[in-house]
Amino acid sequence: MSAWTRDLAMGIRFAAGGGREGWIRTILTAVGVGLGVALLLGAASVPNMLQNRDDRSVARTPATAMDGKPPKADDTTILVRDTGTEFHGRTLTGRFLKADGDHPVLPPGLDKIPAPGEMVVSPALRDLLDDPSNTLLKERFGKYRQTGTIGEAGLMSPLELYYYVGADPLTSAHGAHRVSGFGQDDSLPLDPFLMALVVLICVVLLTPVAIFIGTAVRFGGDRRDRRLAALRLVGASARSVRRIAAGEALFGALLGLVAGAVLFLLLRELVGVVDLTNVSAYPSDMVPAPGLVALVVVAVPVSAVLVTLISLRSVAIEPLGVVRGGKQRKRRLWWRLVVPAAGIAILLLSGRIDADMGNDAVNVTAIAVGSALALIGLSALLPWLVEAAVGRLRGGPVPWQLAVRRLQLTSGTASRAVSGITVAVAGAVALQMMFASMHDEFNQITGQDPTRAQLTVHSMTGDGPLAQRMIDDFAGTEGVTKVIGTVQAYVTRPGGKNADGMTPTTELTIGTCATLRELAELRSCEDGDTFVSHTGSREQNDWVDTTARPGKPVNVGPDPDFNKGAKPVLWTLPKDTPTVQARRNPSGTKFDGIFATPGAVDIKMLDDASTSSWVKLDPNTPDADEHVRNAAARISPFLGVDSLKAVDRDKQYASIARGLQIGASVTMALIAASMLVSLMEQLRERKRLLAALTAFGTRRSSMAWSLLWQTAIPVALGLALAIAGGLGLGVVMTRMIGKSVTDWWSFIPLTGAGAAMVAAVTLLSLPPLRRMMRPDGLRTE
Repeated sequence: MSAWTRDLAMGIRFAAGGGREGWIRTILTAVGVGLGVALLLGAASVPNMLQNRDDRSVARTPATAMDGKPPKADDTTILVRDTGTEFHGRTLTGRFLKADGDHPVLPPGLDKIPAPGEMVVSPALRDLLDDPSNTLLKERFGKYRQTGTIGEAGLMSPLELYYYVGADPLTSAHGAHRVSGFGQDDSLPLDPFLMALVVLICVVLLTPVAIFIGTAVRFGGDRRDRRLAALRLVGASARSVRRIAAGEALFGALLGLVAGAVLFLLLRELVGVVDLTNVSAYPSDMVPAPGLVALVVVAVPVSAVLVTLISLRSVAIEPLGVVRGGKQRKRRLWWRLVVPAAGIAILLLSGRIDADMGNDAVNVTAIAVGSALALIGLSALLPWLVEAAVGRLRGGPVPWQLAVRRLQLTSGTASRAVSGITVAVAGAVALQMMFASMHDEFNQITGQDPTRAQLTVHSMTGDGPLAQRMIDDFAGTEGVTKVIGTVQAYVTRPGGKNADGMTPTTELTIGTCATLRELAELRSCEDGDTFVSHTGSREQNDWVDTTARPGKPVNVGPDPDFNKGAKPVLWTLPKDTPTVQARRNPSGTKFDGIFATPGAVDIKMLDDASTSSWVKLDPNTPDADEHVRNAAARISPFLGVDSLKAVDRDKQYASIARGLQIGASVTMALIAASMLVSLMEQLRERKRLLAALTAFGTRRSSMAWSLLWQTAIPVALGLALAIAGGLGLGVVMTRMIGKSVTDWWSFIPLTGAGAAMVAAVTLLSLPPLRRMMRPDGLRTE
C-alpha cells in the first residue's frame, strides 16, 4: 500500500509540475471529466427535483374528505373552483377562492385570501402581464387588481404561470366545491410501460457519459509514454511507472471532479430562468442525492486509475522508449460478444411486463443492467470492428492512405473518440422503436374535427340569454367565422321508474335551426320545431324513445331520483315531432334525445342545464383564438375554453417525451464537446508529425482530407454497429412490453443527426489543424 501511495503521489506531482505541456494535458483531462461529472450530478439531482415539485403540487391541492362528502361551512372553510386559460400556446392555471369565514385555510404561497376582484399571481405571470406586447392577456385579466405574488411554496417552478382570484358570488352552480384544507395527492401511478421506458432512457443518456469519462482520462498518451520511459531509465520498475501514470490520470480526474461540481453549481442557476420544453425548477430543487454524489466522487477517480492501468497492460515501457510499433496482437472477439449477449439474455429472461399488475411488474434492475450491458458491449465491439475493417484497406489517394495507415496503427484511439456517439445512437434507435410501438396506446384519436371548429366553450350553467349572448358575442369577435351554440339538460319521463327500477332519462338539446343542422340531418327546420334524435345504436334508440314520446309530457324539472319531493315540471313534446339521424358534432360525438328550437320550449323551465358553443376561426386572422378567450372572459369568468384536437396525448407520456428531449439535447451536446476535446488532444499529440509532413512538402489539403477520413471511417463503422445494436435492443424491449415493432426505419433520422454532429465537430477542428501544420511546430526545447 505504501508503494501505491508513493507512486500515485509522484504521478500527481508530475502532473502538477510538468510545465506547460503537463498542464495542457491535465486541463484537457479535467475538462473532459468535468463535463461528464456535471451531467452526472445533474442526473443525480433529477429525483429530488421531481419530488420537490410534486410535494409543492400536492401541498396546494384542495383536500377532500375520505367519504367524498364536502365539509359544512364554518369559519375556516373556503369555496374553490379550478380555472385556466391559454395564451400563445402557454398554459395558465389557477383557482377562484371565496372564504366562508374570517379565518380561512390558506393555500401555500398566500398570506391571505384575495378579496373579490383581487388577484394574486406568480412572478412569471406578473412579468407576462407587465409585458407591453401582451395587451390581449392584460385585457383578459383587466377586471382584476393585482395585490401580490404567490410565494415559492405555492409554485411548482419559478416559471409557472399560476394565479388565485377572489370571487363573489362563487357557488356550486359555478362548479365550486367547499374544502377545509389543502394537501392531497391526486397523481396517478406511472404506467408500467412508461416505467420501463423511463429506465431505458436513464441508461441511454448516462452510458455515453460514463464512456466519455473513461476516454477523457486517457488523454495525452504519447507524451506521457516518453516521460515514463525516462523514469525507467533512472531505475523505476515497470509496475511503478504504471502506478505513476495512474497518479497523473488521478490528478486530472480530481480536478475534473472539482470543475464538474463548479460547472454544475453554475448551470443549475439556469434552471430557474431557462424554460426547456415547459420544464423549469428552482435551483434549490437541484440537489443531488447524497448516495449518488458519493458514488460519483468515488467512481470517477477509481475509474481513472483502473482505466490507465488496463490501457498500459499491453504496453512495454523500457528505458529506451515505449514499444508500440511492433505487430500488435489482434483484439479478441469472443468476450466482446459475451457482454451484449449477456445483456440481451437478462432482458429476455426477465419476462414480459403485465400492465395489469402495476409497477410491481417492472423489473427495474433487470432492465437497467441488461440494457447497460447491451450498450457497453457495443462500445467494446467497436474497436475490434474498426481494426478488422481498416486492416483490409489498401491503396487509394494520398489522404486516404494517410488516414488508413493512422487508423491501422492507432485504431483504439479513433474507436474511443466515436464510442460515445455509437452508444447514443444505438440507445436512441431502441427508444424510438419503443416510442413508436406505444404510440397508439398513449396517443388516442379523439374524433374531434378541427376543420369544423377550433374551439369549444362551455359553462356549468345554462339559460337562453347566456347561450344567445355566447352566440352573438363570439360571432362578432375578430377572426370568428361561425358559431354553434346549445343549451342542454337531462329530462325524465314522468310516472316513476320502469320495471328495471330505472327512471327513463334522455337529453334535451336546445339550439337554433343553424345549430341543430350541425348536430343532425334535418330536411327542414323553423323556430318552434322539435325533433327526436337517434344514433346508430338500436338499443340506445329504444331507451331514448321511452322518454321522447311525441304527444306525451316529459319532466324538464329536477330529477326525482336525486331530488325527493321535488315537483315535476312538465312540457309536452309535440305530436308531429319527426325522428332524425344524429350527426357528429365538431367534438366528435353524437347527441341523441330531444332537439328543440328556442321557440318550442322555455329555457327557464330547465333544471341544471349547461351551455356549450363551438367556434370556427379564420386561419388568416392573427390571435383569433386569443380574441375568443377574451370574449369568453367578458361574458363570464367561469366559461371554459378548450381547443379541439384530432389526437389526444397522454400527459405522462408527453412529460416523458419532454424529459427525453432535454436529456438527449444535453447528452448530445456533451458528446459533441467530448469529441471536439478528443480531436484537439489528438492533433496536439501529432503536432510535430504534422509539421514534419508540411516541411517535406505534403499539401495541407491532403492532410485536411486525411483528418476527415480518419473521422469518417470510424464514424461510419460505429453508426452501422449502432443501427444493428439499436434495432436488436429495440426488438427485445418491445417484446418485453408485449408490443410489436411498428417502425423499422426509425434509425434513418437518428443516424443522420449523429453523422451531422460528427461532421460539424470535424469542421471545427480544421482551423487548429491548419495552425499545427506550420513548420515552426518542429521547434523543441
